[in-house]
Amino acid sequence: MTSTTAAHAADLVAALLFILSLAGLSQHRTSRAGVVYGIAGMALALVATIVVASKSISAGAVALVVLAMALGGAAGLLRARQVEMTQMPELIAVLHSFVGLAAVLVGWNSYLEVEAHGAAQTAVSGDLLGIHHAEVFIGIFIGAVTFTGSIVAFLKLSARIASRPLMLPGKNALNIGALAAFVGLTVWFTVSPGLGLMIAVTVLALALGWHLVASIGGGDMPVVVSMLNSYSGWAAAAAGFLLDNNLLIVTGALVGSSGAYLSYIMCRAMNRSFLSVIAGGFGIEAPSGAAEEQGEHREIRAEEAARQLAQAKSVVITPGYGMAVAQAQHPVAELTRRLRERGVEVRFGVHPVAGRLPGHMNVLLAEAKVPYDIVLEMDEINDDLAATTVVLVIGANDTVNPAAMDDPASPIAGMPVLRVWEAEQVIVFKRSMASGYAGVQNPLFFRENSAMLFGDAKQSVEDILRALDADGPGGTAPAARRTSSADRAGV
Repeated sequence: MTSTTAAHAADLVAALLFILSLAGLSQHRTSRAGVVYGIAGMALALVATIVVASKSISAGAVALVVLAMALGGAAGLLRARQVEMTQMPELIAVLHSFVGLAAVLVGWNSYLEVEAHGAAQTAVSGDLLGIHHAEVFIGIFIGAVTFTGSIVAFLKLSARIASRPLMLPGKNALNIGALAAFVGLTVWFTVSPGLGLMIAVTVLALALGWHLVASIGGGDMPVVVSMLNSYSGWAAAAAGFLLDNNLLIVTGALVGSSGAYLSYIMCRAMNRSFLSVIAGGFGIEAPSGAAEEQGEHREIRAEEAARQLAQAKSVVITPGYGMAVAQAQHPVAELTRRLRERGVEVRFGVHPVAGRLPGHMNVLLAEAKVPYDIVLEMDEINDDLAATTVVLVIGANDTVNPAAMDDPASPIAGMPVLRVWEAEQVIVFKRSMASGYAGVQNPLFFRENSAMLFGDAKQSVEDILRALDADGPGGTAPAARRTSSADRAGV
């Protein structure tokens, strides 16, 4: 068997490993195995690429490739060890931008290789040359859109720029016009390629990527992350065609299709179409008065919360991004263990767009070693909430907002939410009465069966744990009190 044949066989095995990786990552119990499959597939693909490249480039060039891999791997390991789970969404956005930039560079290099040096000196000639022109143009366009779009998503997720959408006059017309211009430029470039057209499509795509994501509100960021994931996959597939690399084509198609399907799932979770996400709208600043308080809310102390939990028959915990920010997952896991030891049924209800990354809450809970079988999706837990004694809302806001069902004028009207208000008692962990990420006030906070436990979520859960140890299930605590909006001013 020649080295080239062995390399092609390795590509096939790597592709199968990537498929097994996606299958493993689809379930909690097999997620670790999925990661291992992915690492093994990528390692095999890199080795195969080096083997093939060594036949056509010098030893010095191979050494540079190995050096680049070592530097990139070291940087990746260092960053992965340092990043907090709350920073994971923006880290993924940055990684998507790298894929997009790589596709742009591959496209430009392919143009310089074929068009600048002449088709006769390359493997591309005849009827295939026109197809190659289109591949170059499409690859650069997708890569550039992914690059700047991911940068804007990173800036929004990391709060370096405002999360509200950019509302330029005729923004949808601008996007459609850019796509129409891209189609026209592609036809032109296929017929008569030139450096000026290459520059034009690169600039056009960079601007479109920036405007596309800048025009999307912060409430849609989970969809944007999965959408950019899909874009990066198609960009990688386009690069695979230009490099004549079957493995890159397969890998890009897997990432692109899975990201597209995940975007579809996210859109369904928010009762929105993909086009409405692209057009923006969800996350636009709420109308005047929408974020104002709507009556009196009831405050509760950790001791009273502990007593209610100890006496409860069943408890459901609904986490949100606030739990991630407070890094409260480990105390929450400990609270779960303590309550289950007392005979209390404890389960988790996770909304599909809880947090700022699909599956964010599931990863946090798995990190804290919460049993997989008690972590349920919204559709699995919603019908059981009416029979639940206490619901703990830890850092969630928009995903438990009854306005989505009760107020047709609400910006989040129609969005499927966890119906936590149907439980006997609801305890909401928040730092203040501020509105959620979508800028919409939550009527849940002012319902008769709801109580607010103000403060850092991690500290509040730890206070409950201490109260459970001190008072036991039969302990007494001061009763909760009603507080008006004025009393909470400045919180």
